[in-house]
Amino acid sequence: MGMPPEWAPQAAVWTAFPSHPELWGDDLEPARQEVAALVRQLAATVPVKLLAATDEATAAARAAVGPAAEVLPMPFGDVWLRDTGPLFLAHGQAVAFRFNGWGGKYRLAGDDDLAARLAEAAGAGLSRFDLVAEGGALDTDGRGLLLTTEQCLLNPNRNPGLDRADVERVLKAALGIRRVIWLGQGLAGDHTDGHVDNLARFVTPGTVAIPLPADDDPNAEAFLDARARAQTAGLLVLDMPSPGRIERDGAPVPASYMNFVIANGQVVAPLYGVPADAAALSALRRIFPRHRVTGLPSMALLSGGGSFHCITQPQPAEAAR
Repeated sequence: MGMPPEWAPQAAVWTAFPSHPELWGDDLEPARQEVAALVRQLAATVPVKLLAATDEATAAARAAVGPAAEVLPMPFGDVWLRDTGPLFLAHGQAVAFRFNGWGGKYRLAGDDDLAARLAEAAGAGLSRFDLVAEGGALDTDGRGLLLTTEQCLLNPNRNPGLDRADVERVLKAALGIRRVIWLGQGLAGDHTDGHVDNLARFVTPGTVAIPLPADDDPNAEAFLDARARAQTAGLLVLDMPSPGRIERDGAPVPASYMNFVIANGQVVAPLYGVPADAAALSALRRIFPRHRVTGLPSMALLSGGGSFHCITQPQPAEAAR
């Protein structure tokens, strides 16, 4: 029993509607519009379960998405279900790691126990593991390989006292994998401490996509190092573009086309309103020739630190009872 890759058939995709104005400020309504557009797109190929944390957000979500999703009132801290939700395995099972607010940076009511509540709503049996880890830090090819970064899982703010071998032992037991491939640093400005889903993604067994740096790219060193490590590990590396330097309030933000979502024959990628957007969609169409590839705006979500992959949690068909 292991964790299927994201391109495996899915019974549902779980996501969340921005619900707390104090967290989003002026970006609340634009972020809601971006989530609604993503939900409507995903609904073409997969049932979507949309969580809303307040009565106001529940009503707004239902008005925004109509019949495209089942809107479920459920308290949560914020929308990043890739990290706070359970990770679904095969045969009706799921796992939950300990969640500590991305190294103690963002502790929000409703996030700590969300994995258990969501697993119950999904009808999945939940196993817990004593390791601080988030779903955005882990990517599997479904054939026993797992990608992660040293910056995140070996960070003292996650698992002090655990070394690389300790972390690998828990990951192998929890997710049914046989080999962990360690990349180095993640993106500049990423408050998750280098989640791999902004850096490199499996696209087929043994094959990863990694961006090539753009001019004046704040992540050039991270991309080149990830590419070298992946190749040394024996992986085939396919090229993706980088959106380049995107800033907010004078500092780089972790904009990445790697934060795409795969769902039952389609790929939905975040777009940032920059020239590289078109090249990113072309690259994804080459990488996924049998999938329908769509791009949607994601700048408002990026104001919260993430994008489409960060707010979604797939429930594989093998996981549905």
